[in-house]
Amino acid sequence: MNRRMGLLRDGKWSSDWYTPGAGGTFDRPETKFRDRVTADGSSGFPAEAGRYHLYVAWACPWAHRTVLMRHFQGLEHAITMSVADAVMGDDGWTFGSDPDGTADDVNGARCLHEVYVLADPHYTGRVTVPVLWDRQRRTIVSNESREILRMLGHEFTAIARTPVDLCPAPQRILVDGTIDAIYDPINNGVYRAGFASKQAAYDDAVHALFAALDHWDRVLADQRYLCGEALTEADICMFTTLVRFDSVYHGHFKCNLRRIVDYANLSSYLRDLYQRPGVADLCKFAAIKEHYYRSHKQINPTGIVPAGPVLDLSAPHDRDRLG
Repeated sequence: MNRRMGLLRDGKWSSDWYTPGAGGTFDRPETKFRDRVTADGSSGFPAEAGRYHLYVAWACPWAHRTVLMRHFQGLEHAITMSVADAVMGDDGWTFGSDPDGTADDVNGARCLHEVYVLADPHYTGRVTVPVLWDRQRRTIVSNESREILRMLGHEFTAIARTPVDLCPAPQRILVDGTIDAIYDPINNGVYRAGFASKQAAYDDAVHALFAALDHWDRVLADQRYLCGEALTEADICMFTTLVRFDSVYHGHFKCNLRRIVDYANLSSYLRDLYQRPGVADLCKFAAIKEHYYRSHKQINPTGIVPAGPVLDLSAPHDRDRLG
């Protein structure tokens, strides 16, 4: 069976799927590269224009976070980007075969796992996007989306063309706490449901997911964004899950108690974020659907990509009445 998800073991590629946890749970492994770019260079990775490169995929919600922050900060001129092909085959994330993707013009890699081995010839672990690569030191700085998000938002401000602080110091505890609160039941919860291999594991994940969605729908009845009146990093983290929900998580991952469109406040909140300048151009629904429905053969063995749903994210949202 072609499982279409791989990892490296001591620098050698294997196309093995995730090993289920006890009770058929999906247990996401921790990311391994956790260095940091800093504005003052004290980390050994100074924030400099032209030095860093992002490896992403349009389909991936974790990578999408970093693409959005790069856009909001106006860092396109300073941080280049390679986009992996939508469909993940036996070689994992690859480059150059997809009209919506790009070639790797920094390292000339055909597969992302080659980039990981360049950084660590004995790397053992999953090969994921996003990846922040340092051209000068020829290594991966980080493959942890949340930390890359914060780096792009705070450490590159001096070279950003449209600097914006989406995690101001007075709100940092609130923003970080909110990101923590939505991570397990929502951001990772859709995967815990979709990749569960036993009924009880699926049931636990899907009910926790919808309890959390119900909660945040109530919160958003009285405030425009997750942390109040201003957009924060927490909203980016929520958005990249919500924007994929009705297209892929509802059907493909069996997260089908409700759709986002069925929530009065979550759906208008989603439209509000989607309609911010430039965001719609960074939401590639064809690539998203191609990836999920054609890459996960153990879930969708035929590889058929559904025609729907038809989404209208350009409809009025009326969220500005909340501040």
